[in-house]
Amino acid sequence: MTPIATRETETRRRGVAPLFAPALPTLSLTDEEQSVLSRLTGLVTEDTWQLRSLDDYFTGLSRMANLGIAVPPALQSIRTVTGWPRVVVDALDERLDVDALRCPDDPEAEDALGIIWDHNDLGDESQLAHLDALVYGRSYLTVGPGEDGIPLVTVESPQHMTVDYDVRTRTVRSALRLISAGSQRAATLYLPDQTIDLTGSGTGWTIAERRPHDLGEVPVVRMANRQRSADRRGSSEITEEVRALTDSACRTLLGQEIAREFFAAPQRYILGASESAFQGPDGSPRGAWQTYTGRYLALERDEDGQVPEVGQFPAYDPATYGRIVDLYARLVAGVTGLPPHALGYTTDNPASADAIRKSEARLIKRAERRQRTFSRPWTQCARLALRLAGAPAPLPRIEVQWRDAATPTVAAAADATVKLVAAGVLPADSEVTLERAGIGRTQRQRIAADRRRTAGRAALDQIAETLGRPDDENGLGVAA
Repeated sequence: MTPIATRETETRRRGVAPLFAPALPTLSLTDEEQSVLSRLTGLVTEDTWQLRSLDDYFTGLSRMANLGIAVPPALQSIRTVTGWPRVVVDALDERLDVDALRCPDDPEAEDALGIIWDHNDLGDESQLAHLDALVYGRSYLTVGPGEDGIPLVTVESPQHMTVDYDVRTRTVRSALRLISAGSQRAATLYLPDQTIDLTGSGTGWTIAERRPHDLGEVPVVRMANRQRSADRRGSSEITEEVRALTDSACRTLLGQEIAREFFAAPQRYILGASESAFQGPDGSPRGAWQTYTGRYLALERDEDGQVPEVGQFPAYDPATYGRIVDLYARLVAGVTGLPPHALGYTTDNPASADAIRKSEARLIKRAERRQRTFSRPWTQCARLALRLAGAPAPLPRIEVQWRDAATPTVAAAADATVKLVAAGVLPADSEVTLERAGIGRTQRQRIAADRRRTAGRAALDQIAETLGRPDDENGLGVAA
């Protein structure tokens, strides 16, 4: 099996129609295609507001509702951000790293997948797919022919793409990618037998290109997060609870900012002062700040010889707001399964290393669940890519190799691997042993090459030693 298909397959994959094919179907959409396009366009428009709201929370651009009670109009432009939605998503996304796609029964197919993986830079692009799925609840992978014969795999955002998903068969029946920039519109309609590129003109669509393919299925894979039996579209990690607690924390921080503006200087009062204490030499009234910092500290006696009484109101305690924010941080930690220190909540007694690892147990389990959920979309994407690359049927079994979701140190991983080898569970020269030790794919390939060279030198040394050993009968070397 080779990732480069034959010339005939390449011609069909690029959508080059045979000479006898009629040209009329390429001019306009059929009634069925128009119906699919209208339905999918409505789904894209329907989800726009919700997806933008989730994106605003993730990027810290969301604005909480002003209750109009404690915030003066002059201070309504002050913004406070906690960043908790991003922390909630990043803490899970950082534990979802795909190392490689494996074909245990077909090394040649595994090499082809390695070429496709490296060519499409999926080591970095896979992180975008996981991040979008965690933020928006879903993301999409598209597979198509590349210009150099290697399949092209792209990650698409749900802000621009939607699919018609068959829950019973768990397959995509059709998909649409819609891009709008002002009055300019472009769309790509994915169908089981072809891909149609469209350009928008006014209220209608014009077909730019039809690209037939021989897949028999839509070359789009849906990656959904937190599915439910009644909601297969997926849901975001930025749940309603996280959004509500984030708004409450931001409102508390805003209250602290307003209190600082009003109470940064101690609030004092003066009883029995004459009007001249608040006027300048020419009789003009002094400014509030000038009075506070100047004549305020040098008041004169009145005509009865009494000194005005000066006092100070109790200052507010800013630690009150901090305790409220810490309360919200603990609530967010309980809802999301994050350790409290990840949200900035600390105590006077720092947690021990064992306590920190124990607090991460729920997060690690959630990451392992996501790895299992996201494995199927990656295997589907790999099968589509192999089919476009010309792989013969039946396709081999494909596995996704994930990096350990826990946070072991390099020394701990190496120590665990040594113990498994010593117990006979793993062979010392196995590639699995190198993987468990945390050694990357490129380094494993170099180690395998070094082992082959070492084995070759050992064999040559043994042959040379054998040739130089004297024979017991005639005293001559074996070479003689």
